[in-house]
Amino acid sequence: MSTPNIDIVVLISGNGTNLQAIIDAITAGKLHANIKAVISNRPGVKGLTRAQAVKIPALTLDHKQFTSREAFDQQLIQEIDRHKPDLVILAGFMRILTDEFVKHYAGRLLNIHPSLLPEFTGLNTHQRALDAGVKQHGVSVHYVNNELDGGPLVLQAVIDVEETDTAESLQQRIHQQEHIIYPMVIEWVAQGRLKVINQQPVLDKQLLETPAKWINNQLVN
Repeated sequence: MSTPNIDIVVLISGNGTNLQAIIDAITAGKLHANIKAVISNRPGVKGLTRAQAVKIPALTLDHKQFTSREAFDQQLIQEIDRHKPDLVILAGFMRILTDEFVKHYAGRLLNIHPSLLPEFTGLNTHQRALDAGVKQHGVSVHYVNNELDGGPLVLQAVIDVEETDTAESLQQRIHQQEHIIYPMVIEWVAQGRLKVINQQPVLDKQLLETPAKWINNQLVN
């Protein structure tokens, strides 16, 4: 039985490499999704160009033009809801979202964060991981709640930190993992494998008490 396409809206703030990974996965037939719109809170970023190149509606909603975070989020909700998406995908969207926004999209709002959450929430995760001397680092896909980089974890890609790693090399290696696991999780939703029940993620009818792991290009439950 074929997998029906789900409708998604992608929110970005910059280069849009995760957006490109999602576009590429759709083009390759690995992801059953329609990107109904790409919305950036910053004008002129490369991610908008990536969307326009494949004729995806691309919109700038400049947060600096709004008097408050609440006013921006209200307008953002209106723009998103025009497309009636099944999922809202945060792909490098550098905004702290209001409680009202998060509540409005509860169970439909996914984020990707470049650390093994709950470690290293916030910014500069790669340098902080090096400074802390951790042996493993990675990236997490999670549903969003009202905590900064919080919410139920779904999947984490894990890599070993090498002695020669710098923040830049870690970032590059983590980006490679991001581009694999984010489309993968979205496809789980499209296939009906991933659901949110009682505010908890359920994968293949099993409650995800701990996130699934992607290690050495293999899925480890």
